[in-house]
Amino acid sequence: MSTLAIFDTDPDARPKPKYTSDIVGKFRSGMLNSLNRPVSLPNWRVTTGDPDVADAVASALGGESETWDTSGEDIYQVLTESASVDIIVENGDAIDSRLILWGRSGPIHECNGAVFLGPEEDQGQPCGCPPLLADRKAWAKTGRGPAPSISLTFRLASDVDLGKFKFTSSSWELAKVAHEYAEALDKVGGPAVVRLTLELVEFTTAAGQDVKFRKPVLKVIKPYDGDTKNPDLSRVGF
Repeated sequence: MSTLAIFDTDPDARPKPKYTSDIVGKFRSGMLNSLNRPVSLPNWRVTTGDPDVADAVASALGGESETWDTSGEDIYQVLTESASVDIIVENGDAIDSRLILWGRSGPIHECNGAVFLGPEEDQGQPCGCPPLLADRKAWAKTGRGPAPSISLTFRLASDVDLGKFKFTSSSWELAKVAHEYAEALDKVGGPAVVRLTLELVEFTTAAGQDVKFRKPVLKVIKPYDGDTKNPDLSRVGF
């Protein structure tokens, strides 16, 4: 079989993929290893379908753009060298918090912990989830109950014109404080400069087992006034 090599000498002429979303890239805190098991990462991983976005992310956060095996549109990834990134968040509505149980073709249970958010015919009806957090977590662990789906939409402070990015987490730790982050953002009264960090957590259990993981943390820096090079490091709202 013979294939055309016309883009080898003129890569700028290569057609860019068409997107089904206005999100140009996704921030991820982990990936699958060679055994197809999820592993957490010390630094942010960013995936995108646009090679120019990948190159811009690599320039801003370190790392190199490369392709990876995926069935989605975001065929490029950057394993960055940064555990923290300064971002621009519009307001508290940029954080979406819900509990979701996924089926083969999409969500089969979607709620806010008290009432259904979907499907449409069930919206506003009691969802039947356990009232206690420990029971919610146990139910989700069995695969029969919904788990957190917390998403944050933002722009990079270093290049606001690059487009919107999204970070999605299933962390129960983030679910506990997501409302606090949203309230702090709303107190700013407009777009805010925020630091998004993968924070290392280490402790030893009562049974003597060492536990280590990284959790996403948001820190509101200041209202966004177009200047991200000289942020006021005093915290806003916390």
